[in-house]
Amino acid sequence: MPSKLIPPVSQKDHIQGFLQAPLELLEFGDYQCPHCGVAYPIIKKIQKKLGKKLKFIFRNFPLSEAHPNAFQAAVATEAAAKQNRFWEMHDILFENQSRLETGALLKYAKELRLNLIDFENDLHETSLAAKVEADFESGIKSGVNGTPSFYINQNMYRGAYEYDSLLEAMENPS
Repeated sequence: MPSKLIPPVSQKDHIQGFLQAPLELLEFGDYQCPHCGVAYPIIKKIQKKLGKKLKFIFRNFPLSEAHPNAFQAAVATEAAAKQNRFWEMHDILFENQSRLETGALLKYAKELRLNLIDFENDLHETSLAAKVEADFESGIKSGVNGTPSFYINQNMYRGAYEYDSLLEAMENPS
């Protein structure tokens, strides 16, 4: 099973934080996954604790069979990204995991003051679905078999995603 991130983080990724940060945490996540929902505030807390020492990257890994709204939710974040609002949509989806149907996605876009016509058209844009599929494929190549899955400095993290365990691994990468 691979333990390295394939492909490495690049400008194609959604990166939050200081680009030259010495620590890199990447999550393969699913917006409808309850475990990812539990991990979401933990990641926020780690980001706050590590500040400029950390850059956080999110790649979509929608488990569509278990979570029927996950793929469209991932596409919605990519549609928001076209309007430079990826992270805002990312956050609102994790904060509203129980409501990810199309109507809710449009409501969130409106709350974020996105251009709704563009957003709605982009939900059907094949290039955005392809971006989500490319993220998913990178997860498969990297050995991901569930969500959330984390990589610290390009290496698979195999521990628990509780705050103390994850922070310890971040502060003392092997």
